[in-house]
Amino acid sequence: MGLATGSSSYFLFVAAVFFVYWALPQARLFRLSAILLANYYFCARFGLFYVLLIPACSTVDFLVGLGLMRARRNFLRRALVGVSILMNVALLVGSRHMGAVVGPHWDWIFPLGLSFYTFQALTYTLDLYRRDADGTDSLLAYLSAVSFFPTLLAGPITRVSDLISQMAKRKPLDRVEGGRALFLIALGLLKKTAIADLLAENLVNRVFDTPKLYGGAEVLLAVYAYSLQLYFDFSGYTDIARGCAQLLGIRLPLNFERPYASSNLTEFWRRWHISFSDWLRDYLYFALPGKRTKLMPYLNLVITMVLGGLWHGVTWTFAVWGLLHGSMLAITRAYLARRGRARTPGKGWRHALAVFGTYQFVCFTWIFFRAGSMSNAMDILGRIASLSTGLENVGMRFALAVALGAATFFVPKKWSTASVERFAACPFYVHAAALAAVAATLRYFGTSGNAAFVYSRF
Repeated sequence: MGLATGSSSYFLFVAAVFFVYWALPQARLFRLSAILLANYYFCARFGLFYVLLIPACSTVDFLVGLGLMRARRNFLRRALVGVSILMNVALLVGSRHMGAVVGPHWDWIFPLGLSFYTFQALTYTLDLYRRDADGTDSLLAYLSAVSFFPTLLAGPITRVSDLISQMAKRKPLDRVEGGRALFLIALGLLKKTAIADLLAENLVNRVFDTPKLYGGAEVLLAVYAYSLQLYFDFSGYTDIARGCAQLLGIRLPLNFERPYASSNLTEFWRRWHISFSDWLRDYLYFALPGKRTKLMPYLNLVITMVLGGLWHGVTWTFAVWGLLHGSMLAITRAYLARRGRARTPGKGWRHALAVFGTYQFVCFTWIFFRAGSMSNAMDILGRIASLSTGLENVGMRFALAVALGAATFFVPKKWSTASVERFAACPFYVHAAALAAVAATLRYFGTSGNAAFVYSRF
């Protein structure tokens, strides 16, 4: 059985890693060895064969990196990076679509998807190929960084060269930094359990599974609630991952920045799943041909987003989701280029209208992202179009979760930043009391069982 992020067993594991890591001598060998053993123990809990598969693939990428650091001929460099790309793409497809490739009875082989591992691994070899980063001659350093356990299930996708650099330095973990880490973990748990899971189990899942049993108003509310569920679920995971890494003195990149406050789709993708957006931009969009022509940059946006959609699953719904986002991104870029204006409108009613319109479009596309099939998506849209009213299936806890989730987007950013710093500066017993309060809150608001994080299946 795996160590599900957010479960009690996962936090016991993190606590054990924390105490062992900081109790070891200062030598780099001990630090990296502790992280590597933690990484592979985490993988082994999903399947022992991961302890063979991941080190084998990582070693190949490490050797490719050594070759790229030394090779000067372009032909040889292209051949080396080609080996890394082919291996990682094969690993990505195999871990995500083994059942579709060789038959449904083989789905059990990959209980842990390796999408985020492959994205992270490719940052290293592609950066070295482009000469955008420095490599390492230490196999131990590379293995420790590329399979870093907080990022393995659902990111945030972190450049391996940055992780190697951070792991090479051991900065003492003071009380304030530890407080920030605990704040992130507590916040992530609250997001996941008190909002995301509650929304999913009290209406969203039932509506998307059987939309014809619900009125138009309830279905529309479920769509808006799903936008909140997905955000709080995924950003909650990211907060936990960042907090756990920070307990080891390692900073992971920010992955969400109030995305539903965006005034256009370009801004939305600079704020939503930032590490994935940056990966698509840096390693896919910029690699596509025709950037100097007038039409191809817009077409490349569509291609990039369709491929990004299909990464989530090879289905028509994900393809349509990617196509809608790619097309609107191209239209937005063309509009801004033609108008020659700043990327975001000024404050006031125009800005508010732009934010409102962008959010409506994003929620519309989430229907295809969440629906199990195109017919399911059409049923959702059909029920909304019926304009039937009635909210008999909307309970008080669900309404409170929606209100709480929506209200967080109106809290000034400086308030949330100040809250983190004030909490971090408090004595340890305040941290302990706050964590106990979070545990009590989760017990009251939490749903039955531990629902998996949405993006852990990608």
